[in-house]
Amino acid sequence: MTRDHDQRPLSVPGHRLARLARIGGLGAGLAGRVASGGARELAAGRRPDLARLLMTPANAARVAGELARMRGAAMKLGQLISMDAGDMLPPELAAVFDRLRAEAHPMPPAQLKRVLAEGWGPDWLKRFERFEPRPMAAASIGQVHRARTRDGRDLAIKVQYPGVKRSIDSDVANLGAMIRMSGMLPAGSDIAPLLAAARAQLHEEADYAREAVQLSRFGDLLAGDARFRVPRLAADLSTPSILAMSFEPGRPIESLAQAPRDTRDAAMAALLELGLRELFDWRLMQTDPNFANYRVADDGAIVLLDFGAAREFSEDTVAQFGALLRAGLAGDRAAVDRIAGEIGYFDETMPRGHRDRLVGLMLDTFAVMRDDAPFDFAGSGLAARLRDAALEIAADRQGGPPPPVDGLFLQRKAAGMYLLGARLRARVAARPLVERFIGPV
Repeated sequence: MTRDHDQRPLSVPGHRLARLARIGGLGAGLAGRVASGGARELAAGRRPDLARLLMTPANAARVAGELARMRGAAMKLGQLISMDAGDMLPPELAAVFDRLRAEAHPMPPAQLKRVLAEGWGPDWLKRFERFEPRPMAAASIGQVHRARTRDGRDLAIKVQYPGVKRSIDSDVANLGAMIRMSGMLPAGSDIAPLLAAARAQLHEEADYAREAVQLSRFGDLLAGDARFRVPRLAADLSTPSILAMSFEPGRPIESLAQAPRDTRDAAMAALLELGLRELFDWRLMQTDPNFANYRVADDGAIVLLDFGAAREFSEDTVAQFGALLRAGLAGDRAAVDRIAGEIGYFDETMPRGHRDRLVGLMLDTFAVMRDDAPFDFAGSGLAARLRDAALEIAADRQGGPPPPVDGLFLQRKAAGMYLLGARLRARVAARPLVERFIGPV
């Protein structure tokens, strides 16, 4: 979610036909550019390469810009592609789609007022001593405004963009079709699980009543832990399209990169411990690793924001991934192979060589937790090794099932924690932390 907002306001297209027209126009524009580029290639005596002509930096920038303008499911899907498939894209294209995680246009004031009037009634402004019309943050689903009520509460008001809920299924279907035809992903790449996960996550994130419950649950679970702070729900001002909560001041989590090493390491260790508690103790995890969901208060507490992506895991799922983690820590290749197959990463249609490469990728990932010594997130080179291995695997994908959906969410969370640790240049002894939750290995 973009903060300290400086993007120009743009009206959100709320009707499904309007959104379909924008996606159709985007596709037509890309087709025209491909045809023009192909003609130039033919004139030069070269055979046109459709995928290369389609996914140029200019075309990728057009796609990212249009998705950012549409917001809602369209923008969220682009964000998920950036996080989940970014390693399969050329660096210049990955950088373009990465912008979707940092850029969003706010609603114009007139559209904002209509949404607030629909949620609170025409006299809504009388309930506030002050309501800041300029959002302090904007994202794919909604934007956040600071306000002060007549009874003295300092609040953050999350306002959902109009039309987001009813456009989710059509946005995902239309964009999925465009992505499949685009040549953006390697041949054989199956994005169906990503699309299904995106659709499910969007329906949950657009359900502000559900998020209100999750906000309160996390507040209760972390009560008494001074390392973390969770906003308090303002139920009297919350509606299906508006979520009100206490305003918790803080600066971006990335600002800790300039803090002393002990501070950086302690913050990262606390977040890693929180992720392990979420999975193994609570079976309830906030699965969106966007850096903007973490702030740092003046007293050093980490402010946790945005619980729309909170996801529950079954006891069986937690037990399976716990067993996989134990096998990985032990470096037991046979056990990793067997358990990953039971979870659903492999089946009988996957060639043995491809399965072996995936098992090797998992073992490389678990290797960072095998030592008792602190792991250097920034200096490990792990990201580059995993990216190279993922590209090789994606280019040679032959058969096999799509990745399990629970695995996608856990992978996204783990990747986000790794990237944050690298940004903070933190060093954390991961093995002792992990063994507190799964036992000695």
